[in-house]
Amino acid sequence: MATGRLGVGETLEALNAAIGPGSPVWFKETHARHLRIRDFLAPRSALQARFGDGQVPECVFRAVSCLQGPGVAPVLRCAPTPAGLSLQLQRPAVFERVLGALASYATPAKPPSPGPRVVLHCPALRCNPGTLRLSQLRAVLVADLLGRVLRAHGVRVCSVPPVLDPHMSTFLQKLRVEWPTASTSSTSTETLRTCVLASLNGSEETLPPGVLGRLCLKELAEQRHAAGYDPSIDHCLVTEDLLSVLSELQEAVRHWPEGGHPGPVRGPDAGVDDCIVMHVVSCEEAFQQQKLDLLWQKLDDQAPHKQKHVVCGPVKVAGVAPSQMSAPEYHRLRHAQVCEASSLKHGGDLAQDPAWTETFDILSVATIKFEMLSTAPQNQLLLAHSASSTKGTKSGTFVMYNCARLATLFEGYKHGMEQGLYPAFPSVNSLDFSLLHDEGEWLLIFNSVLPFLDLLGQTVSLASSPGHHIPVRTELVCKFLVQLSMDFSSYYNRVHILGVSIQQGRVCGQGWGHGNEDVPGCFSFRNLGHTSLVRCLLAYSF
Repeated sequence: MATGRLGVGETLEALNAAIGPGSPVWFKETHARHLRIRDFLAPRSALQARFGDGQVPECVFRAVSCLQGPGVAPVLRCAPTPAGLSLQLQRPAVFERVLGALASYATPAKPPSPGPRVVLHCPALRCNPGTLRLSQLRAVLVADLLGRVLRAHGVRVCSVPPVLDPHMSTFLQKLRVEWPTASTSSTSTETLRTCVLASLNGSEETLPPGVLGRLCLKELAEQRHAAGYDPSIDHCLVTEDLLSVLSELQEAVRHWPEGGHPGPVRGPDAGVDDCIVMHVVSCEEAFQQQKLDLLWQKLDDQAPHKQKHVVCGPVKVAGVAPSQMSAPEYHRLRHAQVCEASSLKHGGDLAQDPAWTETFDILSVATIKFEMLSTAPQNQLLLAHSASSTKGTKSGTFVMYNCARLATLFEGYKHGMEQGLYPAFPSVNSLDFSLLHDEGEWLLIFNSVLPFLDLLGQTVSLASSPGHHIPVRTELVCKFLVQLSMDFSSYYNRVHILGVSIQQGRVCGQGWGHGNEDVPGCFSFRNLGHTSLVRCLLAYSF
């Protein structure tokens, strides 16, 4: 059996290379109706633009039909159709390659050498949780997702600031947000304070209480205008709190311990050239963050040149003034709505039942994260005050419901196997993948498993981009999970994945492993080993 992870991106790249120089012409099909007859298509209009008369040369047909290479899926046939050049893969071979190496499709490969260092800065986490605005909560959840995605790709991430407030730490735990904590702040502002005083040149300007000085940033802002900095930035009132923030960022960049969090020990690669500082802020904090960015560059000639800003758009709740709902109040609202919906469905006051406590906590957090992350971070987000967001196929609750289905499926199989109701799981090499002909099975593999890592890489790109803004697409992850859940739910409702047990097979009048294999409901050895448990293996890939 061939080895190596198959990839949609690699296959498309090879297909376009086989066509010849020019713009890409191939695209991957996603709709079930089209996937019944093809997996990739080069549209007729694109071929006409490439070849004039639209006639594809014979050498191109041969190149596409014999397509090979690292990550390239095996081709079954390539044929001209009214829609264009149609290509279908060797689906049994794809099933075998994917299901034989599931881990490589779920986890990005670690880079051969250490990747860039990223300081992930979320200013909202310096707030008291009781005053945390919804737009700031959105920034916190975006930062948490970015940290997870970057670490999955082997990027060294240092999250700042470490949370000092125990109430904020408790709130983050409720939200399942992974962020470092600290009991006290260990950074010193003495050096920065000296730089500020030196920049003032003995100015005797009367300043507000608590302000160390007023520094002009206008020239720097004008120089960085092309990078997206606001040209209206004029000056900055420097306070001790501001210097404390800069000191934390300096510490994170210069003193990089092996664990990834700021510390007193200088790491061997603590230079600034390979470091990117990513500020994840709400729209209300964006202007002040630009000032802080420029102030850092003015006071510290070792400040990183690569500073990127992820600005999250405003969050509004229908019928509620922005100042009338804090993040904890929003969390309590969604939690109460989840409890109420479950009580109506199952009866009784389940919110008082300890057995349901964790379930409600998980469902309410899933609802909140989907609401906050399913819209592109830079866009405005409008939330419903009603419980409608906890219902429907596009909610976090629906995704968690299907996760529960999978968990129940695997637990049921494990328990049944221990009781002798199901045989041990067969090895992948012993399975006949040509028996997988249900379109739902191919939808799950081709639209979910194969493109997953490509999609994860599109969530955030650290590639050099003009300006200080960086594109982030958290909505891709949400859309992926929703579509995956819909496809799995459809398949689950249509196909009896585990089938009947050995014991049930005997009850229906057939000895297990004998008799007519085509009798509905009877479970022969062939069906068990090659059909039903293959479907269970397919589900396990998620």
